[in-house]
Amino acid sequence: MTRRILHPSDFSAASNAAFKKAIEMAKASRAELLIVHVINPIVPVAGDGYVSPKMYEDLAASTRAWARMQLDRLLVKAKKSGVRGKGVLAEGAAHEQIARIAKTKRADLVVMGTHGRSGFAKLFLGSVAGRVVAAAPCPVLTVKGR
Repeated sequence: MTRRILHPSDFSAASNAAFKKAIEMAKASRAELLIVHVINPIVPVAGDGYVSPKMYEDLAASTRAWARMQLDRLLVKAKKSGVRGKGVLAEGAAHEQIARIAKTKRADLVVMGTHGRSGFAKLFLGSVAGRVVAAAPCPVLTVKGR
């Protein structure tokens, strides 16, 4: 019995396809939908100019506000579809945070998108979905974006 479905989203087309599948599955099993977005920490880069700590703080706050707005937009869509949902904003390495949240929130299933990269793109960019499959405490359904 599926009671809680976790859907990690980076708000891309691939995530959108997985969101639709997660809604469909949550509706069918009357499960709660946890929508998770993980923000990568902003790391200062040494360069020619000085960037004040305040500017980094402002940028991080702006990023969090934008992500919260996107999460809220998805939660409204879930509610309109008749699905109970909650949004979770985390910061860190995406695959680690997704696996940690799946464990702490006791998710029964993770439904996430994959960009379907291969070759050099996969080698250099890695696969968050692949890492989540390896680390998650529950089954993971990957949905290839169109």
